[in-house]
Parts: sequence; C-alpha cells; structure tokens
Amino acid sequence: MNASRTLATAARVLTQLRHDPRTIALMLLVPVVMITLLRFVFDASPRTFDSIGASLLGIFPLITMFLVTSIATLRERTSGTLERLLAMPLAKADLIAGYALAFGLLAVVQSALATGASLWFLGLDVVGSPWLLLLIALLDALLGTALGLFVSAFAASEFQAVQFMPAVIFPQLLLCGLFTPRDTMQPALEAISNVFPMSYAVDGMNEVLRHTDVTFTFVRDAAIVAAVALLVLILGAATLRRRTT
Repeated sequence: MNASRTLATAARVLTQLRHDPRTIALMLLVPVVMITLLRFVFDASPRTFDSIGASLLGIFPLITMFLVTSIATLRERTSGTLERLLAMPLAKADLIAGYALAFGLLAVVQSALATGASLWFLGLDVVGSPWLLLLIALLDALLGTALGLFVSAFAASEFQAVQFMPAVIFPQLLLCGLFTPRDTMQPALEAISNVFPMSYAVDGMNEVLRHTDVTFTFVRDAAIVAAVALLVLILGAATLRRRTT
C-alpha cells in the first residue's frame, strides 16, 4: 500500500460524493430519521424504545452504508472508472483502502449524528458511556462499508447489488438477537447467529445499555466487529477485478 495513493483515492471519492447530495442525505440522515420514527412508534412505551433503540442504532448505519457503498463502487466499475484506475500504478489495496477511508469518514459523521440524536433529542436511556455507544455504531457503519465493497465485486449491475441485501443483511437482522434473545433460539439458529458479525454488534450495544463500566464482553464484541470489517476489506482487495466484464 502507498499512503499518498490511498489518500488521493479517498479525496476523489469524497469529491464525487460532494456532487451527489441525495447519496449524502441517504447516508447521513436516513439513520436519524429511522431512529426518530421508531421513537414515536413506541411513544406510549419509552422502555421498549430504550430496549431496542440502542441495537437499531448500530443496525441502521450498517444497512445504509452497505447499500450506498455497494452501489457506488459498482457504478464506478460499470462506468469503466475502476478499470482505468487499476491500469495506473495503483494497487488493489490502495483502491480499497481509499474507498474505505472516504466512506469511513462519512461513517464517523453518520454515527455521531445518529447517536447524538438518539441520546440528546430522543431520550434514549443508556447506563454506559455515550462514547462507547458511538464506538459500536461507528464500527457497525465501517462493517457495512466493508461488506458493501466486498459484495460489489460479485454484482454485474446496481440491481444485483441491491439483491445482495436480502442474502447478506436480512439473515443477520433476523438472527442478531433484536427480536428475541439468541440463547432462546433453536440450537442450529443460535450456532448460525454466532457466526454473524451483526450479532456481536447488537450484543455490544446491549452491554452499553446495561453496564456502567467497560466489560470484557463489550471489548470482545467490539474487537470481533472490527476484525470482521478488516477481514472483509482484505477479501474485497483480493477479489477486486482489474477488468470490467
């Protein structure tokens, strides 16, 4: 990897996104809107919002970053931009790292907005530190970015990129423990949920919800989410095609 090439790639991506306000709105505002909607859905039961709001604070950024990143990357491939870039002295790792850095910076803003709105405007009640909540939300957004970069290598069109969401995101959403504790599921489903990174994202959020101090479980969950995001980025660099088919 070359730092200057990685930074140049990130700057190019951010410049393109600056001219696409709808994509920026999708990334930054949709999680806030969804959390706000959820708050008023459970307006008569604030405790219900407290119990699931923290989990969804990590899930919504993951989903939006996955969707935007996969489509944006695929758009560059189908337009021939990626092929021209990789014809230059630019390593695959530089390209993937540049994309990850650009979308990662947006993920920081997105996570800060969603976390701040939930805690200080919507009254989400958590026992632990708001900074720990922000950390997990950020790791979830970075995981969504990594998954989006990875699956874009296997899609031939933007429509196919969207089709990956039911295959990659929905099973994790159903088995992550949001709807029912994972240890009450059928043993086979619980074993599958133990493989999904979203399960550890939800567990990490719940640790902040219930404990004032940093627990071993929280550190483990955050480390797993970060490690999976890094692994997926490495796989994304390995599977990136130099030629557009």
